[in-house]
Amino acid sequence: MDRPFIEQVRSFNRAVTLHTGALDDSYLGRGRPLGQARLLFEIGPEGSDIRSLRERLGLDSGYASRLLKSLEAEGLVAVDSDRSDKRRRLVTLTAKGRLEHAAYDSLSDDLARSLLDGLSTGQRDRLVAAMAEVEALMNAAAVTIDAEPESSADAQRCVGAYYRELDDRFDGGFDPGNGGYAGKPAAADASGVFLVARLRGDAIGCGALKPIDAHTGEIKRMWIAPEARGLGLARRLLEALEHEARQSGLTRMVLDTNRSLLEAQALYRKAGYHETRRYNDNPYADFWFEKELGPEAHAP
Repeated sequence: MDRPFIEQVRSFNRAVTLHTGALDDSYLGRGRPLGQARLLFEIGPEGSDIRSLRERLGLDSGYASRLLKSLEAEGLVAVDSDRSDKRRRLVTLTAKGRLEHAAYDSLSDDLARSLLDGLSTGQRDRLVAAMAEVEALMNAAAVTIDAEPESSADAQRCVGAYYRELDDRFDGGFDPGNGGYAGKPAAADASGVFLVARLRGDAIGCGALKPIDAHTGEIKRMWIAPEARGLGLARRLLEALEHEARQSGLTRMVLDTNRSLLEAQALYRKAGYHETRRYNDNPYADFWFEKELGPEAHAP
């Protein structure tokens, strides 16, 4: 990584911590540091289970526990077991905590206004646009892609959402059990793999690799949640599947797609796939693509 890139990121981080008051012992003048204030705000009026709260904020269990205990000691939150699952712990705001949450909400608006007030209209537009771009790119950088069983709850939720989208977009709808579409789940094949993309603990995408002969792998069930599109994740997921194929000794990739999925066709062509003859009996396929896998490219 080029040194100027590193220095710019560090300079940006210093500017953000300075202008947001992250260094203050009493964030926004409410008597507690940013960590406690942020946790209180994330719990919100609806409450949260502690595990998802930790995942959203990237906190280890020990630190999260200490923050929660400090908020409990102030009478701001209550922690209880989930009645439907004793292994889950839920945290909710008390009446005092809801008042504190509202105060932080109002003061956060004031802080944002103070940052914008000193700028011209054009500068405000530039800053807000730049912030939106930075947030999108930081979200993209925070995404993880890992293998897990296709039978897992999150994997099944992703596949279910993917199938529902196909049903909405295909002419005449979509039935995954129709003919040759679904085939054998990747997780049911010892040499196959199913990948799940996550953003701060939430599953936002999936993709499967299924070997169809000694040299060829097929890509199936590629999907990115609508709210996560535009971050370059489809390309990352495709590259991750190609990496898994290389690791398995496969040298050729194939896939099919429907005529209504224009963005998928564009993705595959840009990634080096080209049209080939029909290789399966998928009744929903209009195009078939293939790609010879060369050596894996490595960033400098």
